[in-house]
Amino acid sequence: MENNRPTLYLIPVELSTTSPADVLPAANFEVASRLKYFIVENVRSARRFLRRCDRTIDIDSLTFFTLNEHTRREEIADMLRPMEEGNDMGVISEAGCPAIADPGADVVALAQRRGYNVSPLVGPSSILLALMASGFNGQSFAFNGYLPIAPAERTAKLKELYRRAVHDDQSQIFIETPYRNNRLIADIVSALPHDALLCVASDITGPNQSIRTLPLSRWASADFDFNKTPTIFLIYHP
Repeated sequence: MENNRPTLYLIPVELSTTSPADVLPAANFEVASRLKYFIVENVRSARRFLRRCDRTIDIDSLTFFTLNEHTRREEIADMLRPMEEGNDMGVISEAGCPAIADPGADVVALAQRRGYNVSPLVGPSSILLALMASGFNGQSFAFNGYLPIAPAERTAKLKELYRRAVHDDQSQIFIETPYRNNRLIADIVSALPHDALLCVASDITGPNQSIRTLPLSRWASADFDFNKTPTIFLIYHP
């Protein structure tokens, strides 16, 4: 590292029911196995992930701090107390890369302000993998998180994203709660011109991976079921 200060390691997690060794480099396991302090989105899933990485890890000797959407910002400073004492720490989210579309960004920002080293480890990002496989513009793109739930607001948001896709030649990426995936596709088909392109990337890196780019005219009659499966959506107009 650039100095002898403690390091906050951002440790990616598998996206699906695959072995960590299939999607993560061995160097990640070496880092995870020597850390004693972790900031995690969910303690139970983080413990399971660490066991999959290295069965020799003494899980009960580790200290976990929970950082999720319910965590108050004033609580974050206490989580970095081990770093004040010279210890390295790790950040683990539920899936994919920490601090990307998850609460980890707040603790990373505080670590940066305090002058600690921050080291992002290599791992799968559903957002980037979906964009890579979509055939859409990879030079200009935007991740928009979740769309509004209310029908009128959702339709307005979809039309706004489509205008950006056309006017700015920009790929628009967003997600949905998995049990509403099929409904979202129907809403997109209803709201946007049928020559618009939609990519649906589901169970990325998993055993049931499906990444399909079709015009909305074909999605309107396509046979699909993405219910309860983690999925990324992208719209574009070439």
